[in-house]
Amino acid sequence: MARSARQSKILELISIKEIETQDELAKELKNANFDITQATISRDIKELGLTKILSSTGKYKYAILGSEQQAISNRYITIFKESVISVKNALNLAVIKTIKGMGGSVASFIDKLNLIDLMGTTYGDDTVLLVFPSTTLSSEAVATLSNMMA
Repeated sequence: MARSARQSKILELISIKEIETQDELAKELKNANFDITQATISRDIKELGLTKILSSTGKYKYAILGSEQQAISNRYITIFKESVISVKNALNLAVIKTIKGMGGSVASFIDKLNLIDLMGTTYGDDTVLLVFPSTTLSSEAVATLSNMMA
């Protein structure tokens, strides 16, 4: 579980911060209470398929290249499976409970799934809330996400 949690945190960090070097990534992970070596970071970067791109500020940063077009890899599905505790309906909402600290990573993954008619996603430390225009669409999304966990 530690590797999946660490890799999930890496994905979350690069989505919210411009991380230019492995040293910066290591510092951010240590601040998040992950005990990490440079070799482990290098391996994680390779496994996650991260690359450096030019950001809007002119710095290079780690990113998932072509994440909008590429298929969801088995690595992301594994992180999802190991992070999610439950997926439940609440009228037109889907409520996802995660292990502590994984809400952002799970929300980011779900956004990449392009679920039908998903109106919005919000998250906390251990909860993700998906908003749909109807109860039916929420139920379909819960079924899809539950099947991914099986």
